[in-house]
Amino acid sequence: MRSPSYRALRGALAGSPRHTMRVTLVLAVTAGLTAAVPTATPATAASRSTTAAVTSAATTADVTSGIAAKPFMGWSSWSMQSSQYPGLNPNGDYSYLTEANVLKQTDALATTLKKYGYDHVNIDAGWWMDNNWTTEFDQYGRQTPDPVRFPHGMKSVADHIHSKGLKAGIYLPVGLEKGAYGDGRVPVWNAPGCTTADIVHPDLRTTNGWDSAYKLDFGNPCAQRYIDSQAQMLADWGYDFLKLDGVGPGSFKSGDNYNNVADVAAWHKAIADTGRPIHLELSWSLDIGHAADWKKYSNGWRIDTDVECYCNTLVTWENSVKGRWDDAPAWSGKAGPGGWNDLDAIDVGNGAMDGLTNAERQSYMTLWAINKSPLFTGDDLTQLDSYGLSLLTNQEVIAVDQNNSPVARPVTPMGDEQVWGTKNSDGGYTVALFNLGHSPASVTANWASFGFTGAASVRDLWNHKDLGTYKSKITATLPAHGSRLFTVKPGGAPLATTSYEAESANNTRTGNASVAACDSCSGGKKVGNLYLASKLQFNDITVKKDGIYPVNVSYVSGDSRSVTVYSNSGNGTSLKFPSTGDWGTVETISVELALKAGSNTITFDSGWDYSPDIDRITVPKSA
Repeated sequence: MRSPSYRALRGALAGSPRHTMRVTLVLAVTAGLTAAVPTATPATAASRSTTAAVTSAATTADVTSGIAAKPFMGWSSWSMQSSQYPGLNPNGDYSYLTEANVLKQTDALATTLKKYGYDHVNIDAGWWMDNNWTTEFDQYGRQTPDPVRFPHGMKSVADHIHSKGLKAGIYLPVGLEKGAYGDGRVPVWNAPGCTTADIVHPDLRTTNGWDSAYKLDFGNPCAQRYIDSQAQMLADWGYDFLKLDGVGPGSFKSGDNYNNVADVAAWHKAIADTGRPIHLELSWSLDIGHAADWKKYSNGWRIDTDVECYCNTLVTWENSVKGRWDDAPAWSGKAGPGGWNDLDAIDVGNGAMDGLTNAERQSYMTLWAINKSPLFTGDDLTQLDSYGLSLLTNQEVIAVDQNNSPVARPVTPMGDEQVWGTKNSDGGYTVALFNLGHSPASVTANWASFGFTGAASVRDLWNHKDLGTYKSKITATLPAHGSRLFTVKPGGAPLATTSYEAESANNTRTGNASVAACDSCSGGKKVGNLYLASKLQFNDITVKKDGIYPVNVSYVSGDSRSVTVYSNSGNGTSLKFPSTGDWGTVETISVELALKAGSNTITFDSGWDYSPDIDRITVPKSA
């Protein structure tokens, strides 16, 4: 049964209880099994090297070549499992997950969405648990399906999914679940002499996002053999996709106990050794500081908390859908073929059950597509409404998610009104307008912010309409939480600009502002330490006539930071710049400033905040 500590954990994680997996576990060792357990322990001190285990994983022949060439698309069970929407979980929390429901959604996916590219059926947490969330294991400490939820077993389910021309996905938490330990006497499959006592630390330190597992000790080769046994079991069942959850650093945990990079490396190696291509997806809220590790060993990584609200709908706008606009930019440079930034489920197909307005549903899908997130819905595919179906099957929007253009980034500062964009391989641009505010607003994309001028042809992707030619910009009035998505093809010339380096001796620095080396910056330097009333003033910014100029600011910021920007003696506005992902990557934001004919100043004032480091500004030669 659910324990008080579980209730407390669920409240503390505020909407993450795949992230609140119950920790009431059952011992899966019988007297007969105990008698059969070998007593030898083959580990030696010389073999105790986590680094060696990681290196071994990295050098394994990679049979997963070609996996995740594009973001995957499909369906996942968790959104409906986690919801309190009437009728979804009649036998208690998370009881939606059953063989019958998975097969029903599989059949619906095959008939409704498969032709649009949705081809994964992913079974989430709970398949090895009864309705009291009590875990069940085989004689080797591996998760085994609950006979009530999955009476025919997991291979039978995978076989049915495959019979529909789809791919089968499954879920496991990282670490050795406590219920699998069995007083340390449980043998590891196909590893003579290895027991569960050998694969964890002697002090039974815990790991994962819920502390529901013991941390594996990869200094002992038995730990790798345990992961090998799990991977082989999934391969034998025929699974094509594994979501490994509770991974750290991330999952709201940090510190050595929650560093699971070695686990991920071990899974990478184990999957390769099975000979079966299996997509490895990591969850949740992964630490961006380990992005290189996630990219090296996996095919995708959840960048944020659960999108689900754990309420009487699947999601809500304020719970965590809206937060993705703040969190996604930092990861924009980390994704590409072989590994993608996972924004979580796209629950836009069921209307009232989704918990969103139509405008919010479209914006949700738009943000996911321009970020090239996997597109997997948690909706009831047997109950899609016409509007939801139109969102999920819009082939022009799906193409934005699946094409080879870079992940989009904000073109304007963070706030209620935002413009995002990316350059496409054909020389055009994908441009998204968002109104995140609570009332209608006009949002404008200036062509100068994208580096060109003159006329451009515009196509509305959501409405499948060519809108004609727009000179210099496009403006749309958007409803609360609304959006538009365009492709823009320039017909004019590249924008003539003048660049000004932040470190120039002609500029004025006050307070703590100072010049620092920056390998990725245009002049090899930047101005940083903009904090506690520090300022950087660009002097002698010259234009030919009065006007409003979109000034592109190249900057570096390992997290999102604000700075007040103004021209000449203006008062300025505090603007929030999105994270560039680390302190070595330069990105650009466009800021509109009033300049007068002749010489001007442009100032970046930290106020009492910590502000981004500035590389340079680029100013159009004409308004």
